[in-house]
Amino acid sequence: MLKTLLSLRGNPRACVYTEPLWGIPYNLYAPYVSVYMAALGLTDPQIGALASLSLGLQVLTSLLGGPVTDKFGRRLTTFISDLLSWTIPILIWALAQNFWYFVVAVFFNSLWRVSRTCLLVEDADQSKLVSIWSWIYIAGLVAAFFAPLAGLLIGRFDLVPTVRGLYLLAFIMMTIKFVVLFITSHETERGVQRITETRGQPIWSLFGGYREAWRELLGNRRTLTTLAILLIISITVTVNNAFWGILVTKKLGVPSEWIAVFPVARSLVILAMLFFVIPLVSVQRFHLPMALGFGSFIAAVIILVSVPASLPFFALIGLLCLSVIFDAIGGAVVQPLLDSMMVLTVDPRDRARITALIYMIALILTSPFGWIAGQLSTVERILPFALNGVLYVVAIVLIYLNSRAGRQGAVQQANSQDVDGLPQAGG
Repeated sequence: MLKTLLSLRGNPRACVYTEPLWGIPYNLYAPYVSVYMAALGLTDPQIGALASLSLGLQVLTSLLGGPVTDKFGRRLTTFISDLLSWTIPILIWALAQNFWYFVVAVFFNSLWRVSRTCLLVEDADQSKLVSIWSWIYIAGLVAAFFAPLAGLLIGRFDLVPTVRGLYLLAFIMMTIKFVVLFITSHETERGVQRITETRGQPIWSLFGGYREAWRELLGNRRTLTTLAILLIISITVTVNNAFWGILVTKKLGVPSEWIAVFPVARSLVILAMLFFVIPLVSVQRFHLPMALGFGSFIAAVIILVSVPASLPFFALIGLLCLSVIFDAIGGAVVQPLLDSMMVLTVDPRDRARITALIYMIALILTSPFGWIAGQLSTVERILPFALNGVLYVVAIVLIYLNSRAGRQGAVQQANSQDVDGLPQAGG
């Protein structure tokens, strides 16, 4: 891991080294987003509707991502998309007064899908992808060690003023990150090629390339498996982000300032996993570690939905920390593998469009679940997380079926080679 970090050059170095400027402020305010909304008077169905609206808009912006990235280049597209999708909505969130502020912010924030990860991965050493993605996550995890400070500030100044301040800090740090990344990066080799190929073509004509990208996607079993896993992660992350804080504070009665404890526990576990476990995992043999990762997610859900609010306070905090630890183990294993699979299973000749299609499909199928989870939470606040548990089981089944299909394919290939290698009669 350290060797990879020190040996980075070019775009991967620019992306990884500037990532803390985005990851630290994001991870400081992220645990409080849904609680902040609730404090401003938003209901559970409204919070769920915002999640669904965001995902629905991301379907459109993801579709735009391929042609826009090919036409204007990875570097410029990333810069403009970052400014529109983070700098502007974060300022709106900081000033929000009611539901409609969040609606406007969601429109801008959905544009982050236009920017793909091409700038990070296209010129990177493919053998180092898992470690590179691990460093991207580590950059954000550092923020967790400042989370208790956020909790102290909430205890001193109350929730809403503190979260507004965290948003303003994010506005400054993220904008600096986007400018520095633009200055220190360069267009990728593939990006220069696509800019040349698309010069003189109107951008609408580039959407025709999606036909070939669609055929490539449907004809690649590994890419389809990646899509299915991405879909499940997308749904469950949507549910967790929208309703975990509400469950903990509204149903279990944990004070808002204590939410800061859980990111620390989560980050300590993920850091240990990323440094000592993930580098030993091969993305080419992902089935067992990924299945174990989803198994850890299931353990986290079982603990979370089983915690009674009547427990003594510190016993309650301990069980919630245990749930967070299992969730962190699952995330530390699954997410870097999934991100690396997105690179390795997609044809590099048409990566921008195929990746855009993958995210578009995942978003279309995910978008109703924010609303669904909001309705479930209205009935009983543990129901959205029970839904997550079912989806994690489905993921393990998909991984098992894919593993079995891979083994059968390998056996058939070996048998075919044996037959082809037999001496002919009379030889």
